[in-house]
Amino acid sequence: MITIYHNPRCSKSRQGLEILKNSGQEFEIINYLKDPLSEEKLRQILALLNIAPIALVRQNETIWKSDYKGKTLTEDEIISAMAKHPKLIERPIVINQDKAIIGRPPALIASLL
Repeated sequence: MITIYHNPRCSKSRQGLEILKNSGQEFEIINYLKDPLSEEKLRQILALLNIAPIALVRQNETIWKSDYKGKTLTEDEIISAMAKHPKLIERPIVINQDKAIIGRPPALIASLL
């Protein structure tokens, strides 16, 4: 089953969701702002994406700039920040079995279908 970690207020995330709807495949939508991801789940997603935690952070978000920018953070601290402040997580994230992608631009999602 395909899973999309979705923020309905984000235009790129909405575009990604539309691509999934048009694919005709079954998928699950997780609104990670309403149902925040645990640190363990973030680690699993990072492993599938094969990226460092900082690559999943939206570094232009106000909370990042005010609380974290310019600080030396460990990977665990970055993961903890994303778990505490889900708005910091890049979106959308789409997972299909053992493959994952950040759908920016949303057209990248087609490579998982």
